[in-house]
Amino acid sequence: MSTAIAVVLMLALVAYAVFGGADFGAGFWDLTAGGPERGAEPRAVIERSIGPVWEANHVWLIFIFVVTWTAFPAAYESIALTLFVPLTLAALGIVLRGASFAFRKVVVTLRFRRVFGGAFALSSVLVPFCMGAIAGGIASGHVPSGGKAGDPVDSWLNPTSVVTGVLGVVVAAYLAAVYLVWDARHFRQFSMAEYFRRRAVVSAVAAAVVAVAGLFVLNADAPHVFDGLTSRALPTAILSVVCGFGALVLLMRYAARGARVLAILAVALIIVSWGIAQWPYILPESLTVSAAAAPEGTLVTLLVAVGLALVIVVPGFVLLYVLEQRALLREEETEDAGDRTIITGG
Repeated sequence: MSTAIAVVLMLALVAYAVFGGADFGAGFWDLTAGGPERGAEPRAVIERSIGPVWEANHVWLIFIFVVTWTAFPAAYESIALTLFVPLTLAALGIVLRGASFAFRKVVVTLRFRRVFGGAFALSSVLVPFCMGAIAGGIASGHVPSGGKAGDPVDSWLNPTSVVTGVLGVVVAAYLAAVYLVWDARHFRQFSMAEYFRRRAVVSAVAAAVVAVAGLFVLNADAPHVFDGLTSRALPTAILSVVCGFGALVLLMRYAARGARVLAILAVALIIVSWGIAQWPYILPESLTVSAAAAPEGTLVTLLVAVGLALVIVVPGFVLLYVLEQRALLREEETEDAGDRTIITGG
């Protein structure tokens, strides 16, 4: 039963990475788009792309937390006690990002638009870094089991955490760029499609470089995960590389649809490979999945709840994404006071 819950948790992590991760990556391209004039067009594409779905994507994160503390309370306790700094930074970043994204649309002055735009973009980089650092801290064994608190700094600012944090930022940017190529082409903005295609290619190469560097770091700092990646998880890791290379080739050949599918598979398989490599531990090498699991009755009830969620919630997500992809959703538009003509009488 604990294995089934672990699989559910891994699939939720995949969903959050490929949907929520792309939203954060869009914030990275917002940050690097340039000044108000030069960056206006790419930022418009970004806002149109993520506007209808950015709030919904965080449901996956809430689901991950709920499943973890319900099914694996011993592991959740240790993770929360040790990694409370990056967890808090990530939570604050998510709130700041959402508020800034909303307020940037309605403020009047350019100065405040820059302030909120900067907050949105910077928090979009901070959150995936913290998420990656958390994964790296767990994989490298810096989170002790038994409800004990590890070092609050070294647990997430160690070599593995830094590499996985950077990889999280780069992969999010890569996914976002691939999605934005498709969105721009869908709306026949071919100059913007080329703009994001170039960035997708560059970020794909950057992700590959960081991933290769990460293998050397894992070998030295997280040997259990490294051994797993080079043995039982090797087939899925190789398939991830193949999908990533295929996506890069299709991007070079301007095949946006196929590139998007392969990019999603490449990122999803990275997470699956990591989960297989870490197995059977939830906290390598001190706490196994089975040892951390809640009582059988709790796990059964949780699986029933997950099944109900699949029936009730997932169709709504599918409908939302389909409507968004077909451009059938309209955001609420607020009239900008700076755009109105002010008439004064004497």
